[in-house]
Amino acid sequence: MSAVDDFFRDPPASRQLYEAVARLIDEIGPAERSVTKSQIAFRRVRSFAWVWMPGQYLRGRQTAPLVLSLVFPQRDPSRRWKEIVEPARGRYMHHLELNSSNDLDAEVRGWLRSAWEQAG
Repeated sequence: MSAVDDFFRDPPASRQLYEAVARLIDEIGPAERSVTKSQIAFRRVRSFAWVWMPGQYLRGRQTAPLVLSLVFPQRDPSRRWKEIVEPARGRYMHHLELNSSNDLDAEVRGWLRSAWEQAG
């Protein structure tokens, strides 16, 4: 069993969305993957994208199967972001809830490409 298999024991919708995100990133270019207990990170010189399952933290509440988090040097104005935080000066973490593969549209592909390019 791989680390990704272990991470996505349940639910299957989360794994399917992860696979779709990973395919989009692979289409952009190479990126390393790092699996931890809480998330899977994609990186080049720096990490640029993370996926995680909010249901493992927000028990008893309806949550999206997967969240895609991207870091940018500025706040993106889209209303699609669930939350934007600035954990370090000039590093804005943007959190996008993914409920289905339809959420991975051209706008999200553009954000992934931008984050990938900025990660070096």
